[in-house]
Amino acid sequence: MTQKTVSNWDHKSTTVVAKLNPMQKPLASAGILIAIILLISIVYVANWTQGVLFIIGIALGMTLLHARFGFTSAFRRLASVGNVQGLQAHMLMLAIASILFAIILGTGFSFTGVAPEGNVSPVGTSLLVGAFLFGIGMQLGNGCASGTLYQVGGGTSSMLLTLIAFIAGSVLGAYNFTFWMEDTPSLPAISLAESTGLGYVGALIVQLIAFAVIYWITIQIAKKKRPPMMKPLPTTKGFKKMIRGSWPLFAAAIILALLNALTLAVKGSPWGITSAFALWGGKALMAMGVDVSSWGFFAGAKGNALSQSVLLDATSVMNFGIILGAFISAAFQGTFKPKKLQPKVAAAAVVGGLMMGYGARLAFGCNIGAYFSGIASFSLHGWVWAVMAFFGTYVALFIRPLFGLKNPKSTDTFC
Repeated sequence: MTQKTVSNWDHKSTTVVAKLNPMQKPLASAGILIAIILLISIVYVANWTQGVLFIIGIALGMTLLHARFGFTSAFRRLASVGNVQGLQAHMLMLAIASILFAIILGTGFSFTGVAPEGNVSPVGTSLLVGAFLFGIGMQLGNGCASGTLYQVGGGTSSMLLTLIAFIAGSVLGAYNFTFWMEDTPSLPAISLAESTGLGYVGALIVQLIAFAVIYWITIQIAKKKRPPMMKPLPTTKGFKKMIRGSWPLFAAAIILALLNALTLAVKGSPWGITSAFALWGGKALMAMGVDVSSWGFFAGAKGNALSQSVLLDATSVMNFGIILGAFISAAFQGTFKPKKLQPKVAAAAVVGGLMMGYGARLAFGCNIGAYFSGIASFSLHGWVWAVMAFFGTYVALFIRPLFGLKNPKSTDTFC
């Protein structure tokens, strides 16, 4: 991006019209072909509901990649220099998702006849520890759960190590799951809608006020600290922007909220990611002769998934879609260019992935299942997750330099 291009940026947008990389047509064609073959396979093995979820996953991957929509970077920019652009996008996304979730959960609306249920989980020691570990891990791994998947698809070399370690950490968390659930103090699952008598209308009003207050606070932080802005992403004009250019952060926030609500109405539960990692790792251990079916985490339906095709698991199917959607989008943008890994960065990716995988199991989800879908489901655990993950992020700012990872500084041109 040239200095002239940046000078034409209005500082209000997260994108700027600039010259784009040439499209990587062979990669884009290969990605589309793989997506078609996998869609046919999913429908054949499972049904069209799974096929639709795979398509939603592709749309999620494309949205995340086109906007470089970050949860990890949003927390890091806020904790380090006070940049609030990412968190403001989160508030918009959560507000729209909460409105849609309130309608779906309050009326029982479903496209498939499956009664919708939100992600409402207990608030206890496991949540506090798990979210804190996840907050540190995502800063070392340079990506959260959704960030890991879309960056793997986008060609970021270190994220492949993060994903492998994420799966390993998830398996370890599944192994210790019973201890954390039964031997540590915990409150029950608390829904702001159903556990308080507020109902979905009352809970929605409370959450919308909370989002508005947080947004107002971010404005005050920005006025006081005057932090560097996010570096604008290159885009183009007209219809090409949808396929080739980057998307504004707020536009992506709206799309992600709509897609999560659609997931709830199709699958019967909101968007999640990390339960599939535990399943993949569990199936790998089963193939090596380790019986994981006796572990507490794999009790019930999760245990049945161990002996079934992974294409029957809705979360896995959506994860495959996210990776492919990001890969296709990166090819269209001409940005799929894996790079050689530095040893320290590789080490950070492994440590971060392990911490995220273990933390997600303890905290009943990640930045998607617990934070995004949890808060949208009016679960108190989603709010607690956000606070503890932010604390973890702050601690990680002191650890990142040990791995050669840089933190944003107030003197930077961009953060």
